[in-house]
Amino acid sequence: MAKYSDIKGFTVQTVSSDPVASQASGGSWASGENMPANKYAAFPAGTQTALIYAGGATTPPANSNQTNTTYKYDGTNWTAGNNMNETRFNGAGFGTQTAAIAASGAKSPGSGRTSAVESWDGTNWTEVNEVNSQRYGAVGIGTQPAGLIAAGYDGSYRDYTETWDGTSWTEVNDLNNAGEGRGGAGTSTAAVAAGGVNSAGTAVVALAEQWDGTNWTEIGHLNTARQFMGGSGTYTSAILYGGTLPNGAKTEFWDGTSWTEIGDLATARNQLGGSPAGTSEAALAMGGITPSGSALTEEFTAPAIFGKQVQGQLFYNSTTNIFRETILDGAGASWASGGSMSNPRSNHAAFGTQTANIVSGPSNTNNCESYDGTSWTEVNNPVDGGTSESGSAGTATAGLRFAGKTSPTATANLTESWDGTNWAEQSTTNTARTESSGLGTQTAAFMCTGRTSPGSTGCTANVESWNGSSWSETTDVNTKRGNTGSAGNTTSGIIFGGKEGPPTYHLTEKWNGTTWTEVADLNEGKQYVASAGLSADLSLAFGGNTPSVTVNTEAWNGTAWTEVNNMSFSSASRKGTPASTSVATLASGGTPGPGDVTTTEEWTASLANKTITSS
Repeated sequence: MAKYSDIKGFTVQTVSSDPVASQASGGSWASGENMPANKYAAFPAGTQTALIYAGGATTPPANSNQTNTTYKYDGTNWTAGNNMNETRFNGAGFGTQTAAIAASGAKSPGSGRTSAVESWDGTNWTEVNEVNSQRYGAVGIGTQPAGLIAAGYDGSYRDYTETWDGTSWTEVNDLNNAGEGRGGAGTSTAAVAAGGVNSAGTAVVALAEQWDGTNWTEIGHLNTARQFMGGSGTYTSAILYGGTLPNGAKTEFWDGTSWTEIGDLATARNQLGGSPAGTSEAALAMGGITPSGSALTEEFTAPAIFGKQVQGQLFYNSTTNIFRETILDGAGASWASGGSMSNPRSNHAAFGTQTANIVSGPSNTNNCESYDGTSWTEVNNPVDGGTSESGSAGTATAGLRFAGKTSPTATANLTESWDGTNWAEQSTTNTARTESSGLGTQTAAFMCTGRTSPGSTGCTANVESWNGSSWSETTDVNTKRGNTGSAGNTTSGIIFGGKEGPPTYHLTEKWNGTTWTEVADLNEGKQYVASAGLSADLSLAFGGNTPSVTVNTEAWNGTAWTEVNNMSFSSASRKGTPASTSVATLASGGTPGPGDVTTTEEWTASLANKTITSS
């Protein structure tokens, strides 16, 4: 007799451990033997099983506790090697345990910079040709005889890059962003460098750049801003770890596209050493500041055989005795910096997705820009000139913007469509208004609420429906207001937040295709709130005024709002991506106070293994 499960069921794989996103994601840190003495801000070179760590300092302050000692690691034990010729710290090291370079840095007495370079042959250090620009806090990447150093501080924060050919140093194209204390990995022709301080020295940053042997290009930023990290791997498979306290335990994996947080170090520390010639699957972390000097060693090892995550997979974990599903974890997503716009703006129109987005306006500019997931490019401008506080809907190849204001005292009833190349005038709205929100597509959209007179407290509950050629009035919302967020489409949508007069609203209303119904409130009342979501049951609300500007982000699951990871930049009048899902969203522009900004942030969810529960 046939089994029912054979006829109606399906097989669920049994595994002893959960699948992971990558080999490195399955790795973890374990303790190794301590170094013979404390050491930090030294010159590292080598791999997890064959490494040297030379010079540096033993304990803060570094100026009065510098050393020229060399320690060698064989994967199990540390031993002493011959000393460097010049005592110094906080320079750039790269290469292997038998062929390494220690370049520039700070030296005794005090912390004067040096242009000195020493080469290690496995036994002795020898002075070789000096760098062109002496500095400390530079990152070293590559091998001996093919390496590079980049960034650093010489009294000012620098974007300099120099390459080493085994004999001499050559100045090549600069970084896009100056700074000090970056972490890095790769080779002299294919490298990644991230973190450090900004060009003003006023903030630790998360920015990252990739080197192709000729130019540096900005890429996706770290999840956590840090400086003076250890690094290991290649430009498409790297890990950076440690760095500025208190985040000095964090480890991030770069897969050539994005950064993912993986297993933390056991001990948080700054100015530690890494394994520049190692891999993202086998790395070493040694020394550092905890905040005292440290001799600790940790080894990162990823499994040779691992189960890779696939979206939608079901499995049974026999170790924990639970059923699991691999899904995109919208609630666990986080914000990271994206490419900056060419023109600062707020209160602009925006439509599209995280990787294909269009922005235009506000009223003081007629400029329009397109985003490809990495950078912004200026494209054709709207026909009707700049408007601010317009509603919008659609995608980067089929978009719509409508209403708004053309001056501080004039509302607009303009409508324009975008075909991916050009703007075209369309039928006007029935009611001129500003501060409206939009949802839907270029051929089926709603214009919701708003103010019929700029600056007035009087708002409207009116909703107009667009059928691809004209606007018609449809069912009003229950509460009149302006500056709401919105998501979904003309058969299933929501609007939320907003304001008529003080205070800001927590209200959420849901559209079922016939009527608007008040549902669960936002946790934080806000206006000028940005939003994203293709569905009325999966959407985001982020930023806005409460009345002060906020970094708050909330996720809607069709029933309730849940506070999730905050934005890194508090701002009102930002814009989201109406054609994006709640797991991949873009926030552009905005204003934290006087003056508009070029800031872009990306909200991206990763695959996660979630427990399946019965209800």
